[in-house]
Amino acid sequence: MCGIVGATAQRDVVPILMEGLKRLEYRGYDSAGIAVVDDAGCLTRVRQPGKVAALEGEINNALHGRLGIAHTRWATHGEPTQSNAHPHVCRESVAVVHNGIIENHEELRKAQQEKNYEFTSETDTEVIVHQVYDYHVAAGKDLLESVRLAVNDLRGAYALGVISNKEPGRLVAARLGSPLVIGIGIGEHFIASDVAALLPVTQRFIFLEEGDIADLTQESVTIYDSTGKKVERPVRKSELTADAVDRGGYRHYMLKEIFEQPQALAETLEGRLANDRVLEEAFGVDASRVLDTVEGVHIIACGTSYHAGMVGRYWLESIAGIPCRVEVASEFRYRRPVASKNTLVVTLSQSGETADTIAALKEAKRLGFGHSLTICNVPESSLVRESELVLMTRAGPEIGVASTKAFTTQLVAMMLLVIVLGRRHGMVPETETRLVEQLKSLPGTIERVLELDSLINTLSEQFADKHHALFLGRGAMYPVAMEGALKLKEISYIHAEAYPAGELKHGPLALVDAEMPVIAVAPNNELLEKLKSNLQEVRARGGELFVFADRAAGVQHTPGTQVLEVAPIDDSIAPIVYTVPLQLLAYHVAVLKGTDVDKPRNLAKSVTVE
Repeated sequence: MCGIVGATAQRDVVPILMEGLKRLEYRGYDSAGIAVVDDAGCLTRVRQPGKVAALEGEINNALHGRLGIAHTRWATHGEPTQSNAHPHVCRESVAVVHNGIIENHEELRKAQQEKNYEFTSETDTEVIVHQVYDYHVAAGKDLLESVRLAVNDLRGAYALGVISNKEPGRLVAARLGSPLVIGIGIGEHFIASDVAALLPVTQRFIFLEEGDIADLTQESVTIYDSTGKKVERPVRKSELTADAVDRGGYRHYMLKEIFEQPQALAETLEGRLANDRVLEEAFGVDASRVLDTVEGVHIIACGTSYHAGMVGRYWLESIAGIPCRVEVASEFRYRRPVASKNTLVVTLSQSGETADTIAALKEAKRLGFGHSLTICNVPESSLVRESELVLMTRAGPEIGVASTKAFTTQLVAMMLLVIVLGRRHGMVPETETRLVEQLKSLPGTIERVLELDSLINTLSEQFADKHHALFLGRGAMYPVAMEGALKLKEISYIHAEAYPAGELKHGPLALVDAEMPVIAVAPNNELLEKLKSNLQEVRARGGELFVFADRAAGVQHTPGTQVLEVAPIDDSIAPIVYTVPLQLLAYHVAVLKGTDVDKPRNLAKSVTVE
């Protein structure tokens, strides 16, 4: 996931920009670059593939300036090479850094080539710098007006930082669909894609809104909205500090990562939605061509990622109307599957280094399956390198062995895939609009679910002496129940199983008694009444029920049935939302049990061997 830092100051900004890039490394990237205007008015750029350390070594204290922009890039258009790294420069005068995707880059490129602009990269970003130059230098307009005119020519999502040696000391920023913040200093101002990048120099920030363009100098910040009207945006003080402890005051990394989910989901959606549509080039430069050929999907994964794939299967078939199979990677490798050349092989992995999943992808290629897509959290991983299309989940570092935010961001990524495939298989535009609105609402919805933490902590006390548990769900909530059971067994060492609720009479009901807590997830959907009947079967046999239910579902508190109410939500995103209280339940039970929550026995974060 790309990162932006920019500064205009009365001091050398190069150390500030480099420190900012280091603080954005967690986002994942494959190259880095910096451009500054020095005191002589020369614009100088340095770029390197690989790590920020390589860029720092190339600069070697030889670059200085009071105005500059810097960038860490994750490749979408073009390979991770020096020529594709940002910033992009036009005729040694204008430099641009960009997060996002420009959908109409091909038509802009063609028009610019007709004007004799030279292209030195394969990126969509390069059309931006030429467009700004065309207005700014060729047409003689000031930098602010040139950026305003240029972004009017763009379709897609962007966060931009733009500088010119014609106007040293001026930094222009713009955003649409990708976040950008302004850092407020004394005699200096900054931009960044993430507050964390600027914490060493300021704790005061302005968060730009959709369509905003900001004009920054050493002395002032002026912001214009999408209509060109000058506006005031509030200055907020961050409670974070540059030397904050890694766990941020949380008792365990797992709890911290559970509470990071609203931000992680927002990051995963960043730059991938615009005008109530999913930008399918987020999957790669050839995504449209590849997706046009897809007639079916075959998902391959392990553990928690397998559960995400199972949810994806329900969505792909019910929403997108496309057939889907889901398989444990270690089984796929050895069962001699029959290949289908129009099937998209989708691999899911937090680390991208899961040995069975990598081997399964290679086997799928050998057998002659169609195109491949990986949904992954680590840009430099083996799965990413092996796959034709890539969608990064942007969960950020996940230290706890039991996956939390990596799972929910995988679900968001799966929904993005469902939408872009659904377009090709009869899904009406109104459905996409509704789903995009639901995705946009997710971070706020999860924030409200996290407010249940203290109630779930209290509820967990009833599991302290238990040795077994049963999880139930129906439809897309069945894999959510599986994930809840996995979390409980991973970190509390309580034996837990999950079943489709309709399977109770086919064996699991024999296990139910007062010592076997039964946890059910009950969103308000078309299977609710059937689930209620299943729950009555449990109560009739003396089982203790713990139900996470939609407030409107009508599940009643009764002796033997405890209900924890979740605010009403759309059924399409219910699997993502209902996962969170199950994570909290597992966490608090594990704390009561006194286990090593972040490093449970016998388990590793990434399974890199068979």
